[in-house]
Amino acid sequence: MTRTGECTQTSREPLRAVFDRLRGRGALSEADVEEALGEVRTALLEADVALPVVKDFIDRVRPRAIGNEVIRSVTPGQQVVKIVYDALVETLGAENATLDLGSAPAPILMVGLQGSGKTTTSAS
Repeated sequence: MTRTGECTQTSREPLRAVFDRLRGRGALSEADVEEALGEVRTALLEADVALPVVKDFIDRVRPRAIGNEVIRSVTPGQQVVKIVYDALVETLGAENATLDLGSAPAPILMVGLQGSGKTTTSAS
């Protein structure tokens, strides 16, 4: 699973619903983008993403989604989805870092919501 997928695992359905509504529209107004960003914000907060991270994320997405980055070669909804995805990758980091475990046994702290797959991931 990608790092972006891990972050949005618990918020995937609300985000999918937001993006499906955006994709279905031919043109987006600033109000449409603001409404969608409000729903993205709520989904991230419900997934226990820290409030300062959510605020920074929305502040980076808003000008891109409303500004000139919404190009005419794709539908505006598709472009907003791409902008949100790109900002998630920026927030989480675009590259996977290697894990230097040093000597065995190496302690690793697994943190996540109940039912988020900590035990399964640890067993893998």
